[in-house]
Amino acid sequence: MLSGAISSNHNPCFWAPFVYLWHGILGTFIVAVNVISRINVMCSIKTLTLTQQKQLAANITQVLSVYGFIADSYIIEFFTNRLWEKLPHSWREALSDLPPPYLADQLLSKENGNKRSYRSVWPLSLLALKVTAHCLTFPRTPFHDATKEKQKRPEEFQENHCQSSMLDPLFRKHVKPKKQHEIRRLGQLVKTLSDKTGCDRVVDIGSGQGHLSRFLAFGCGLSVTAVEADNHLVEMAEKFDHDLIYMLEKKANVNIGCSTNPPRHVIAWINPKALWEDLVKQLSDESFLKGRSYACCQGDSCKTEKLQSNGKIPEDQIPDLRSLEIGAALSFVGEHGSSNQCALGRAVNFSHGSFQHALNPTSCSSHSAPPLVPFLPENRCILTGLHACGDLSAAMLRHFVRCPDIIAITSVACCYMKLTTIEMPEPPGVLPSSHSRESSDLTEYGYPLSSWVAQLPGHKLSYKAREVACHAIEDYTERLKGDSSILKTHCYRAVLETVIRGIDPSMIRAGVQTIKKAHVLPFKEYARQGLARVGLDPEVLLDELSIEPRLSQHQNVVVFFTLSLLLAPLVETLILLDRMIFLHEHGFSSDLIPLFKPQFSPRNLVLVAAKAGVQTGYLLEQGLDVKDD
Repeated sequence: MLSGAISSNHNPCFWAPFVYLWHGILGTFIVAVNVISRINVMCSIKTLTLTQQKQLAANITQVLSVYGFIADSYIIEFFTNRLWEKLPHSWREALSDLPPPYLADQLLSKENGNKRSYRSVWPLSLLALKVTAHCLTFPRTPFHDATKEKQKRPEEFQENHCQSSMLDPLFRKHVKPKKQHEIRRLGQLVKTLSDKTGCDRVVDIGSGQGHLSRFLAFGCGLSVTAVEADNHLVEMAEKFDHDLIYMLEKKANVNIGCSTNPPRHVIAWINPKALWEDLVKQLSDESFLKGRSYACCQGDSCKTEKLQSNGKIPEDQIPDLRSLEIGAALSFVGEHGSSNQCALGRAVNFSHGSFQHALNPTSCSSHSAPPLVPFLPENRCILTGLHACGDLSAAMLRHFVRCPDIIAITSVACCYMKLTTIEMPEPPGVLPSSHSRESSDLTEYGYPLSSWVAQLPGHKLSYKAREVACHAIEDYTERLKGDSSILKTHCYRAVLETVIRGIDPSMIRAGVQTIKKAHVLPFKEYARQGLARVGLDPEVLLDELSIEPRLSQHQNVVVFFTLSLLLAPLVETLILLDRMIFLHEHGFSSDLIPLFKPQFSPRNLVLVAAKAGVQTGYLLEQGLDVKDD
C-alpha cells in the first residue's frame, strides 16, 4: 500500500474540497471547522492510502487555484504590480502593518492557538486558509525529534555547534555542520535499506565532493559509485578520499596499501530522458570501461593511476569520462568482491561517534586493478541522492521504475524551480548540457510525473511558486519573531524596482543580486549600488516624494511575502505527492520521511521506495528512530 508519512496532527484524508473557501463566510466557517474536527478524529493515523493521497493532491490544487496568485507573485513587484490591492479587502484590514512577530505567531506557527491573541477579528476566509495550509502539508519534524522541535540545532550539535558528537572526526573534516547532520542521517537510512534488501551496492547521484559517498563507503561498509557531472567537484572528492585513507592508515598505525572500499568516482551527466534499454546496453559495452580512477596509497603518499583490466594503459588512450551517462557509471558497481581485489578486507562500523575497524593484513603487491565485471542482472544497486537538483531527482525516479536492477531508492530533492514543465521546458538558471539532445523529442518533464496529477485542474505550478517552495520557512519564522532589520530589504528591492522601471520600462526584474548589509544602508545608498549593478546611472536623481510613502509600507511587504510562505509547503507537498503517485502507477510502494531537522536543513523530506516486496514503512518509526543523545 502506497503511504506517505503523516503525523498525528496533520491527517488530511477525506477533507472537503477547499475550492469553496471563497463561497461566503458561512461556507468558509464550515470548512474550517470540518478540517479541525477531522484532525482530532483521525489523530492515530500516520500514513495515507493511495486514495487519500490522490484526494490530498486534488485538495491542494483546489486551494492553489484560488490563492496560488500569492505564491506566483514576485515580491519585488509589490509596488509595480500593486500586489497589496490584489488581496481581499478584509484581509488587508486585518493584516495591514501587522508587526513581524505577530505574523510569525498568527500565520506561520502551527502551535496550539488557545492562548493566541489577535489585534483584530480576522475574516473567516483568512483563518480557514491558514488552517488549511497547515493541515494539507506533510509534517516536517522528524519523529524522533518531536519533543525537541523548538531546539534550533540537532542534539548532536548542542555541545559543539560545528562538530557533530555522533559523527567520527574522520567524516567531519571539510564538512559543514549542516552536511554532517545530513550525511549521518541519510547514511543511516541507506544502510538500513541495504540490510533489508540484502544489497550492498549504492549509486550516489549528484555526489558533489563525495561527503555522503565517503560515509557510505568507509562508515557503512557499502560498495559506492559516486556520479557527478562537475569535474572540479570530482577532483575534490578524490582528494578528500585520499586524505581519509591516509588518516585511516595513520589511525590504525598500519600501512594498508590499497583500500578495498573507497567510493568509485565517475564524471557523468544524467540524461533525464534516457531509456534504460539504451543504458543497459552501455553497461555491457566494455568500451565505456577502459579508463577509471583507482586510488593506491603507499606510505604517506597517495597516487591515482588510470588502469585497464589487463594493466596500465597510456594516458592518450583513456576516454573522456564526461561522455559517460549513468548506465556506464553504474557498471562500476560491478567492481566488488574481496576475492578479486588487490587489497585488504575491511569492516567498518560507526555507532554514536565510535570508530572501529578490522584490518586484513594483506599486502598490495600489484598495482593492476581487479578484472572488470560485466554488468549483469544480478548486479543490483540502491540509488541515492542528497539534494539532487531539479530534474535530476525526477530522472532518478524514472530510472528506478524502468531498470529492474535498481531495487531501492532514497531521494532528497531540492531546487524545485529548476524542474522542467511543459510550460517551461528550459527553466531560468539551468545551464544547457553539452550533450546534444533535440528539444522537440523532450516529451517527459520534471513535473508532473504522474498521470493522476497531470489531469487535475489547477495542477500547474509556476516557476515562482516552485521557487518559493525552496525557502527556509523555519529560518524566516525566526526572523519574524525577532523583528529582524533584514526584513526591510524586501521593501528596499521592491522600491528599487519602481526606480529601475521609471528609468527603463523594459528592465523587468533585473538581476541586482545581493547587496551586502543592505538592511543597514540608507535607501539612497542601496539604490546607488543597485542601479550600478544593472548598468544604470547610480547618480540619478531619486523622486523622494514617491519613494518615502512606499518605504513606509515595509511591513505590508513582509505581510505579503509571509502569505506566500504560508502556501509554500502546499507546493512542495504537491510535487512530492506527484512523485509518490507516479511510483504507485508503476507498481511500487513508497514512503516520505522527515529525515533532517528542518531548522538545520530546510529540504528535509526523503522519498524512499523499494522493489521485490520490501516494505519501507517500518523506516518511519523503527529503522530511523535513532535517539540523538
